[in-house]
Amino acid sequence: MTLRRGTLGGHTYEFTDLAALLAAATPERSGDVLAGVAASSEQERVAAQGVLADLPLATFLDEHVVSYEDDEVTRLIVDSHDADAFAPVSAMTVGEFRDHLLDPLTDTTSLTAGLTPEMVAATSKLMRVQDLVAVARRTPVVTAFRSTVGRPGTLATRLQPNDPTDDPAGVTASIVDGLLLGCGDAVIGINPATDSPSRTTDLLHLVDEVRTRYEIPTQSCVLAHVTTSIEIMERGAPVDLVFQSVAGTEAANDGFGVTLALLREAHEAALALDRGTVGTNCMYFETGQGSALSADAHRGVDQQTLEARAYGVARAFDPLIVNTVVGFIGPEYLYDGKQITRAGLEDHLCGKLLGVPMGVDVCYTNHAEADADDTDTLLTMLGVAGCSFVICVPGGDDVMLHYQSLSFHDALYARQALGLRPAPEFAAWLERMELLADDGRVRELAPDATRALTAGVR
Repeated sequence: MTLRRGTLGGHTYEFTDLAALLAAATPERSGDVLAGVAASSEQERVAAQGVLADLPLATFLDEHVVSYEDDEVTRLIVDSHDADAFAPVSAMTVGEFRDHLLDPLTDTTSLTAGLTPEMVAATSKLMRVQDLVAVARRTPVVTAFRSTVGRPGTLATRLQPNDPTDDPAGVTASIVDGLLLGCGDAVIGINPATDSPSRTTDLLHLVDEVRTRYEIPTQSCVLAHVTTSIEIMERGAPVDLVFQSVAGTEAANDGFGVTLALLREAHEAALALDRGTVGTNCMYFETGQGSALSADAHRGVDQQTLEARAYGVARAFDPLIVNTVVGFIGPEYLYDGKQITRAGLEDHLCGKLLGVPMGVDVCYTNHAEADADDTDTLLTMLGVAGCSFVICVPGGDDVMLHYQSLSFHDALYARQALGLRPAPEFAAWLERMELLADDGRVRELAPDATRALTAGVR
C-alpha cells in the first residue's frame, strides 16, 4: 500500500491506497456511500482530485485496485496492455492526460490499446460533464455484423420487444411497432421471461423469421445466459449475437455465473456460425454501475472504476455492442437524475476510450428521484457525444422488467434534433420500405410498408 496525502483549507486528508484515492475523488453517488468508500465531505473529494491529478498515469501499471494474484479481470487487464500504444502518454500525470484528451488535435482512438480501465476512470473523475461529451464525440468506435454501428453522424437503437410471458403475438407487435418508427438497427434484443433453452430458441426463430422475411439488415439476440446460448448453438439455433452481463471483478462475474474461459468458448462458437454479412463482431455485453456492489463483490473499489473494468472484460471479445444499463439497479446506487446523467456520460466516455462500442440504456426505476426530463437530458447529451446506440421500448415503459426507458419516439427526436441517421444498411432498408424520407425523417404514413409489416401480426 502507498499512503498519499492531500491538503485543502489547512486540513490534511490521507488515502491509504490507490482504491481509496479513486473512491474519494469520485463525484458523489449513493452506491459509494452505501459501500462506505465515498469521500466524507466535498472538501475531501476536492483534495483527492488534486492528488489524483498529480498522479503519474504509469502508476496504474504497477498498483492495482484488485490484486493480480486474486482476480482474473486484473490479470486480463495487465497481461493485455499494449506498451507501444501507451508510450506517447506514458510520462503524463492523470491531470495532464485529461488536458491532452481535451485538445481537439489529439487522436484519441490511437491510444485505446495502451489505456487501462483504471486510467480512464481516474481521468473521467477530473472531468466536467462537457468534457465527458467533448472527448467521447471525438472517439468513434465502429463495429459491424449485418449493420454497421458507431459511425459518426449515426445513432442506432436496440429494439427491445419484451413481453411478461414471452407471448409471440406481443413480441411481434412490439417489433413491428419499432420497425415502423425506424428502430432496431443495432439489434432486436429480447429479455426472455425465462432462461429455458426451448423458450430462447423459439424467440430466436420468431425474430429470425421477421428479419429474413423482410430482409432487414440487423441482428437478433435473446438475452439468455451465455451457457444457454452455447447449448442452443450446438443444437443449430439461429444465434446472431451471444449476450452476457459482465462486471469488473472476478467475484462479481462469478455471481453472474461466468468466467473469461466461458466467454471465450461462447465467442468462438458464435464466430464459427459465420452469420454476419458486413462484419464479424458477434458478442453483446451489458454492464451497470453498482453491479459488483450489489453482489457484495466490489472489493472496496468505487462503482465507477469497477464499471470501467467491466469494459476491460468486454473489449477482449470484440463485441458488436456494449451498453451500460445506467439507472436500472436503483437509487441505492445512483440516487437521482443528476447522478444517473453523470454516470451515463462517464460510462460512455470510458468505454469509448478503451475501444468499446458503447451504448446506453437511458433508464430509471420508479422509486428513483428521476423522471422523463432526466432521460430527455441524458439522451440529448449522449446524442451530442456520439453514442453508438440507445435502447428503446414501446411507450418508454418496459412492462416485463418494470422500469422506465426510452421510447421509439425518443430516438426519432434525437435523430431529428441532432441531425443523426440510423445505421447505414438499416437506413437504406428503411428507404426501400418507404419508411424514410429524403431528409432522414421517418415518414408519418407509409401505408404499403405498414400493411406489409403487419400482415402476419394477430
